[in-house]
Amino acid sequence: MEEIKWGIIGCGDVTEVKSGPAFNKVPHSSLVAVMRRDAAKAQDYALRHGVPKWYSNAEQLINDPEINAIYIATPPLQHEEYTLLALSKGKPVYVEKPMTLDAASAIRMKAASDQHNVKLSVAHYRREQPVFLKIKELLADNAIGDIRFVSLQMLQPPASSLIADSAVNWRIDPAVSGGGLFHDLAPHQLDLMIYFFGKPKHAAGIAANQAGVNQADDLVTGHILFENGVVFNGMWCFTVSPADQKDCCEITGSSGKISFPVFGNKITLSKDGHTEEFIFDPLQHVQQPMIEKVTAYFLDKGANPCSAEQAILSMELMDQFTKSAKKSPGN
Repeated sequence: MEEIKWGIIGCGDVTEVKSGPAFNKVPHSSLVAVMRRDAAKAQDYALRHGVPKWYSNAEQLINDPEINAIYIATPPLQHEEYTLLALSKGKPVYVEKPMTLDAASAIRMKAASDQHNVKLSVAHYRREQPVFLKIKELLADNAIGDIRFVSLQMLQPPASSLIADSAVNWRIDPAVSGGGLFHDLAPHQLDLMIYFFGKPKHAAGIAANQAGVNQADDLVTGHILFENGVVFNGMWCFTVSPADQKDCCEITGSSGKISFPVFGNKITLSKDGHTEEFIFDPLQHVQQPMIEKVTAYFLDKGANPCSAEQAILSMELMDQFTKSAKKSPGN
């Protein structure tokens, strides 16, 4: 292949700015077709974004001979089904985060990729954003010495601006999303921990539905011991007051600390009583750097920026953190 000609399955709100337009801005990449079950909405998206073709049936899009790669941006419930279908047709897949509903499903998706010898990449796109590349660089440069532990707090009110808008809030339906808002936001955070610190050795957590507003857990805690000895502790709560909302991750080392919001653009380096800030401009299309890397990977011009094997690790962490709630009689 000399060019990746993409087809999008699930051209909903998340693709309007975050990802969709970037497919036509990346070298050797173009967006050929989109699909949505609502034919009128699929056609509307195609007309507004200048996409040549639109479908209301996923299999028809996958079978389009002009399309040679598939981006799956549906809710997680459909990720496995569409990934397996595309892989069986020999078309590489770029699938949204979370990779799927749970680790068992993710493992099946990886097995299909291996069986058909067709590429699969997962949209943990923060890996390629400048702010997180800078953090990785600071860690590699030993800027705060040997890493001791990481503390993360994601505290949000019920009406949070971090949650993507959609006509139906499927993110709080565990049957569709795999969990609640934790399953929507935590994949970004947990994948970054894996990206920074490697493979987890041990993980456990507690999950609860405290407010009872819907079926999903609204509070999750989790801790991880990484194979390199780094310890992580995280707290997610989605029912705090607006005044108490927080998005903070702190990496503490033997000689300093790196602090940053996962959903922000500023890094604070604290060392020897001094602080230094690194501020980055917001990206117009937050997935564009990742899509560029995935396109290069599909063209055999680069490595996989986030493999199924790596994404399975974050799925396993989410399963471990929420295991208690799934086993309790009230859930």
